[in-house]
Amino acid sequence: MHEDLRQVVADDFSKMKETLADLVRIPSVSATSYPAAEVRRSAEAVARLLEEAGADRVELLELEGAHPAVYGEVAGPPGTPTVLLYAHHDVQPPGPAEEWQTGPFDPFERNGRLYGRGSSDDKSGVIMHLGMLRAFGGKPPVGVKFFFEGEEEVGSSHLEDFLQKYSDQLRSDVIVIADAGTWRVGVPAITTSLRGITACVVEVRTLGSAVHSGQFGGAFPDAITTLCRLLATLHDEGGNVAVTGLVSYESDPLDLTEEEVRQQAGSVVGLKSIGDGGWTSRMWSKPAISVLAIDAPRISEAINQLVPVAAAKVSMRLAPGQDGKAAEEALRRHLEANVPWGAELTVRSDGFGDAFALATDAPAFAAFREAMETVWGTPPVEMGSGGSIPFVAAFSAQMPDAPVILIGAGDPTSAFHGPNESQHLGDLEKSILAEAVALRLLAG
Repeated sequence: MHEDLRQVVADDFSKMKETLADLVRIPSVSATSYPAAEVRRSAEAVARLLEEAGADRVELLELEGAHPAVYGEVAGPPGTPTVLLYAHHDVQPPGPAEEWQTGPFDPFERNGRLYGRGSSDDKSGVIMHLGMLRAFGGKPPVGVKFFFEGEEEVGSSHLEDFLQKYSDQLRSDVIVIADAGTWRVGVPAITTSLRGITACVVEVRTLGSAVHSGQFGGAFPDAITTLCRLLATLHDEGGNVAVTGLVSYESDPLDLTEEEVRQQAGSVVGLKSIGDGGWTSRMWSKPAISVLAIDAPRISEAINQLVPVAAAKVSMRLAPGQDGKAAEEALRRHLEANVPWGAELTVRSDGFGDAFALATDAPAFAAFREAMETVWGTPPVEMGSGGSIPFVAAFSAQMPDAPVILIGAGDPTSAFHGPNESQHLGDLEKSILAEAVALRLLAG
């Protein structure tokens, strides 16, 4: 079944692999401290690729102050649905160069994987959609619209503005978001739930300015110790989130084992896990708090003083069903109630995104489930995600009648956001084919 598509995708895949490597070479980091020109260069490259594959009305969508998005479309046969295909062409900063086997933007292939920043997250998603279009010779069996965002890695801050300004242009019957992943290498998945997120910057001040640690140490606390004690209250002794009033429940454990989770995370020998419940529950349907950064003097800059002020960025993941604003207030109340020794506390919101549960009863969902089983030879796992993708809710709000299908080619060992990010090439080829088969099935 669908052997014609299977052969075309196989014959074209070496070209798609080269194209992915070319895109990885463009350092399209969307963070504000990196050159915006590289994100634009990436958008222009993706636009050219869409045109070459046969898309019509290819253009860069622009908003003042925003990185450009890429748009293209192909009209489908009369009576067929229109599918909006999303991915993002911007990437995370590379992090410390010494932790990469080669330069983060110097892609290389090893053991069936392509390495480089963005190889999986999410230039593989761009390749999925592009490869599907090429498989049909630029004439897919349904209408398609392409939307490749350039700001996902900085929170999609202008996405709602894009969706409003270009609402008529983007309106579709089905939305396919290629920014998730597989269950594991060789096992496909459709993501059906996402945790939400809220974050804040917590600052404590104990003194108006620094004073001699010998003269006043023991009489008053320094800000770093005070901050550490406050941050320690965010978890109980077992590592469960100690903020009260949050949504928390158990998820289907599926076949995930502790050994596999430890291998995926790269935990050090002897590290204990935290929290109660099954592995999927702890990562999908229970809150989690992480301290992402601390502002305090560097060790190389330390002097014998009581540090007067210190700050930390605190991030909290939220279970589906949790209202993001309510969770943000619960976190603030906890911090205010637990600040040690009467220190001065400032809590500044750093944004939030609601959790999301996706419907699984639409014909489009059935089409992708059947296509994945056909291509991989095993049914897809319906999985949750511990990560947060706030723009899913934005798409759903803008097109409430369009089902959202959340898929992707990356796997749990792809090292998204970390050093030596990589994409399994066999799963990428299967992902291209599965999308093509699914659109053929959607055509009826």
